[in-house]
Amino acid sequence: MIEVQNLTKRYGRVTAVDDVSFRVERGEILGFLGPNGAGKTTTMRVITGYMPPSEGRVRIAGFDTLEQPIEAKRRTGYLPESPPLYPEMTVREYLLFVAQIKGVPSRARASRVERAMVRTWIADVKNVHCRKLSKGYRQRVGLAQALLHDPDVLVLDEPTAGLDPKQIIETRQLVHELAGTHTIVLSTHILPEVAQTCQRVVIINKGKLVAVDSPEALTARLHGATPIYVQVEGGDAAADLQGVPGVTRVAVADRHGSAIGYEVESTRGEDVRRDLARAVVARGLGLLELRPLRMSLEEVFLQVTTEEPGGEAAPAGEATA
Repeated sequence: MIEVQNLTKRYGRVTAVDDVSFRVERGEILGFLGPNGAGKTTTMRVITGYMPPSEGRVRIAGFDTLEQPIEAKRRTGYLPESPPLYPEMTVREYLLFVAQIKGVPSRARASRVERAMVRTWIADVKNVHCRKLSKGYRQRVGLAQALLHDPDVLVLDEPTAGLDPKQIIETRQLVHELAGTHTIVLSTHILPEVAQTCQRVVIINKGKLVAVDSPEALTARLHGATPIYVQVEGGDAAADLQGVPGVTRVAVADRHGSAIGYEVESTRGEDVRRDLARAVVARGLGLLELRPLRMSLEEVFLQVTTEEPGGEAAPAGEATA
């Protein structure tokens, strides 16, 4: 549904986006991440046709954004980080105006606007002038205008910025509902939101692509074999755990009263959980907990965007689209 091929964007001598390629499949939610200044907003502006690329191609539903810009834009809804509202218009007037310029048929405009206001929880302010809206309401009006023409693709730049916790949950639910019938690119600084919402993640740093994969696959690739947390009560089980075939490292992770927690690493591909449990029970110790220890998305993000002493970002393995 979205194809980005060797995308480069320069501003004079500054390269904001450098040879970035990825795909987003129909109905998929893609998290688009990167530090401030990494090139996220520039990439999204090029994808939506807001600005042209210096090099490379972008296709939306098969339409090239340079060769067929009108067709590509008809299939795209865009929520920029700062929604472009007209302060002198009421919310309903603004949405009717946007529906008109997006080519929504006149007979369908009123119903499309009402539906969008209900879906984004702004019907209670439909007669309020946009200049009087809070940051959260402005963000929701921006989301409503992106939905008006029922686009195939939604590009959402910080859709939950300024929202309270309840509104964030509601917006997250809406994004889930939209997936399947819409393809969504979601940029946000709230990384747990990405982990809960997105099937795949693209991470860029200093304009370059550093990772493309599911959050789970990124975790496995960067951490190697997933370590296991084992909590034992009644004695020291380090030697017993170390003796399990396939185990390469055992370290004490924490202590809580008579309970000791261990972080156990094993050979890549080895599932040693059953043998770990058997070793603890054979010693007559109490097995309180046994679970995989996964990197959080925050840890993945920091690892692939943090520069090492030599000046390069930490390696993320091969980035695959």
